[in-house]
Amino acid sequence: MSKRMFENRWWSVLASALSGVVGAGTVMVYATGVYLGPVTDELHIGRGVFSTGTGVALLVMALATPFLGKLIDRYGMRAVMLPTIALFAFATAGLSLITASIGMLLVLFAIQGLFASVQTPTGYSKMITARFDDKRGLALGLALSGQGVGTILVPQCARLLMQHYGWRVGYVGLGVLVLLLAFVPVAMFFAEPEEMKRERQLARAKPATNLGAPGPSHLGTGDSKHPNTLPGVDLSQALRTPRFWALTMCIFLSLTVVAGMMAHIVPMLHDRGISEDMAVAALSISGAAMTLGRIFSGYLMDRIFAIYIAVFFLAAPMLGIAILLTGATGIWPIVAVVCMGLLIGADIDMMPFLLSRYFGIRSFGALFGFMIMFVEAANAVGMLLMGWCFQLLHSYVPMMIVFEVLLLVAIVLMFTMGPYKYPAAREQRVGAV
Repeated sequence: MSKRMFENRWWSVLASALSGVVGAGTVMVYATGVYLGPVTDELHIGRGVFSTGTGVALLVMALATPFLGKLIDRYGMRAVMLPTIALFAFATAGLSLITASIGMLLVLFAIQGLFASVQTPTGYSKMITARFDDKRGLALGLALSGQGVGTILVPQCARLLMQHYGWRVGYVGLGVLVLLLAFVPVAMFFAEPEEMKRERQLARAKPATNLGAPGPSHLGTGDSKHPNTLPGVDLSQALRTPRFWALTMCIFLSLTVVAGMMAHIVPMLHDRGISEDMAVAALSISGAAMTLGRIFSGYLMDRIFAIYIAVFFLAAPMLGIAILLTGATGIWPIVAVVCMGLLIGADIDMMPFLLSRYFGIRSFGALFGFMIMFVEAANAVGMLLMGWCFQLLHSYVPMMIVFEVLLLVAIVLMFTMGPYKYPAAREQRVGAV
């Protein structure tokens, strides 16, 4: 009875949400924002240098993520994710060994980035899209909301560890959190649907051809030519479509902006005279906005054409950056951070939803892994641009103006997507009537 209970598909949502608390973005961007000042002060290195280290980690993760997606498609989630989560935890704890040596700093961050790909939404989104169809948006919103919760809790945990024990113990503590909140839930609650197991067996036995024919979007029905395969296109076919690249570049540009802003928001606010505790609190408040944005956007995408939802959330950080550019004080910096948190929450939720509706779920792991490569590259580019802008010009303002333009371009790209190719089965039945 207990085993059957844990096979309920909503347990996979819970496991994904718990794991997201210590996701790659939470650990590598938000905790880094807390440690950036103390580490650079103690080791006497510039913010640009330290941002280069975290940028290297994110770039390595970006390159590793497509391979992780392919491994998950081929060998299954638990077999790939469990050992990699453990290695990510140890690599995060290993950052406690950072010294003033730039070479060591880059190597340690690169090792962390290599295994951090498992804590992107790749595997978790694949599980949710496979198990949910007409409630897919809500399920994704709940499953991926963990990062928002992590943005509230992890910076505070990092700050407390740093204040009482120093940043080195802080990194070890982050590694322990990864084991508790990611490894354990995945081990307990991640059970793959039988359709996914059969798909892997078919792929190993005889690689399918002509997989691009559209079919019903619900799991397990396949298409008319390949009834035993999942609906959708493979990676090579998706890469030949302008729509895929429009979505990819929209995500890349928008996350370049918010990653750059959020990674530097604590020192940015501190430079403006706001206490470090208040700056970290603002970062945590953005986590609440992220959680709200993720769940709310997921709920809406099941009911409203997702492109409209995406444009609304892309406009939010434009308002936030504009507020910061005015130099407004009081509550306004908090409002600005909330606006940016809304996009991070919605962006990562919308990405798997839009991928599944425009390209199906047959090769979702490879497709999502490839797109996550650009997501992590965006995190690295955003952090580097902001870090070096400050180090060279002693101001974040010039890059913030550039970021406003990038968000406007992202909105234009989103409007080019067109109607869904793989709508929910419920929508197909309504259309047929």
